[in-house]
Amino acid sequence: MATIAGRLANLFEELLGAPLPVGLRAWDGSTAGPGEDPVAVLRSPTALRHLLWAPGELGLARAYVTGELDVAGDLTEGLRRCWPLTTVDRGRALRPHRVLAAAGSIARLGALGPRPRPPREEARPHGKPHSRNRDRAVIAHHYDRGNDFYELVLDPSMAYSCGLWRGERDTLEQAQRAKLDLVCRELELAPGARLLDVGCGWGSLVLHAAREYGVHSLGITLAEQQARFIRDRARREGLDRLVEVRTLDYRDLDRRGEFDAVASIEMGEHVGERHYPDFASALSGSLRPGARLWLQQMSHGTRAPGGGAFIESYIAPDMTMRPLPATLAHLEVAGLEIRAVLALREHYVRTIGAWSELFERRYTEVAALTGERYARVWRLYLAGAALAFETGRMGVDRILATRRS
Repeated sequence: MATIAGRLANLFEELLGAPLPVGLRAWDGSTAGPGEDPVAVLRSPTALRHLLWAPGELGLARAYVTGELDVAGDLTEGLRRCWPLTTVDRGRALRPHRVLAAAGSIARLGALGPRPRPPREEARPHGKPHSRNRDRAVIAHHYDRGNDFYELVLDPSMAYSCGLWRGERDTLEQAQRAKLDLVCRELELAPGARLLDVGCGWGSLVLHAAREYGVHSLGITLAEQQARFIRDRARREGLDRLVEVRTLDYRDLDRRGEFDAVASIEMGEHVGERHYPDFASALSGSLRPGARLWLQQMSHGTRAPGGGAFIESYIAPDMTMRPLPATLAHLEVAGLEIRAVLALREHYVRTIGAWSELFERRYTEVAALTGERYARVWRLYLAGAALAFETGRMGVDRILATRRS
């Protein structure tokens, strides 16, 4: 009699016309597929039930987050081997005779049943996308997880964005400092200058600009915990006379033409395509004529601009990553002249790799603080993001622009 793993392997190949890309271990202890790691571990029929009710990426994510599906070995490598399956002929798998045969096989494995409850870690935002209340709730879902959590997974500067890696021996801390110095140099910051950081995170840039360049910095964020963190750190470092932070929506900026420089680092992805012209206008309008903008932003093709079902459900609901030319067009319409564009995609591969190493070293602390399921969300998030940048499915770019006179 065929084992559970063997039956699943046969079913997989029949549906998709390809062998298992990774090893498989089923809940009865049986195995199939390649003999080396990584190995997908199905702990119960509920893992299959998640896939039946939410086929594809979302079902896999739910099974993984709940622990019904696990991966022995390198998770990123497992995802790398499975990625080519997204290009298979779905029509083959959905032919009626194959669907009926698959349903019968799954029923015999005990996997049919009611829809499993989605993990509570999924975001469930309400209201109109990119309304002020919904944006605040979406940002809180990810960024107000707790400053103590982010202190475990980020470098001491608390920079939650792509670093700048100059040498093989660079550390994460050095790469983030190099990025912050480059921002300040390209914005031509000098003592007494006024800097606005839109979507300032935990204040890595506004604090660095004040500390190292004597700049008066205003950071705005929707995340209450981020604002609290910046105020506390500025006070401890004696920078509170130079650093101001406000919990403010970019649509409510009213300081027209006041700033000598504006930066926005990986915040524009949260704006949405319909609202991006308003965002670009807010950035441009805050600058004095001739002053500089640094915009660092992730890019994506027209397919899955939100990053896919996992990212949109667990990390950043309502996120929109547009192709780089679309962003440049928005900026030019808003009265900005593009001066330079630099792709940083390879730098993000190393940045996420460094975050992953830190996360794994501190996994026990993370899980104790957030719960095992949320720790698994982050493990999957980092693995998937690393692969997306590695394969070029996502990019990140630095755009330097000036406001036209």
